[in-house]
Amino acid sequence: MAQFVNKMLTFFGLSDDPEEEFQQAADAKANPQVVPINQEDAGAASRKGTVVSLHAQKQVKVVLCEPQGYDDAASIADHLRNRRSVIVNLHKSPYEQAVRIIDFLSGTTYALSGTMQKLGPQVFLYAPENVDIQGSISEILGKAPESFK
Repeated sequence: MAQFVNKMLTFFGLSDDPEEEFQQAADAKANPQVVPINQEDAGAASRKGTVVSLHAQKQVKVVLCEPQGYDDAASIADHLRNRRSVIVNLHKSPYEQAVRIIDFLSGTTYALSGTMQKLGPQVFLYAPENVDIQGSISEILGKAPESFK
């Protein structure tokens, strides 16, 4: 029974087989091998595992939306759920509905651990969790002349 338990532990990698270790040690003493390592060979060996193909990554899409009313908010939220960034221009929406759209998309973005950024007056960027947004447009707008605001 103990032999069965030892074999099972060895099979799952929880214990090493003592006979196998003894055999490997004996083989190493009988056949010593000296392999010189060059600095170039060591560097090449360590870099082999870090090759990343640029073509393997998915294409990133940014969706531009101009909702006419609150009914369009669900389709914009679907883009966020599909891990696409969305730029929302609310210039064509009535004020009351624009506020509701912002609230709905803010809640959706929060639930998906995403981020929201105001790009300009009535223009917002909603990004899912996999998109990192750096910088702030509002700081630039604060320094811009009145003709650009």
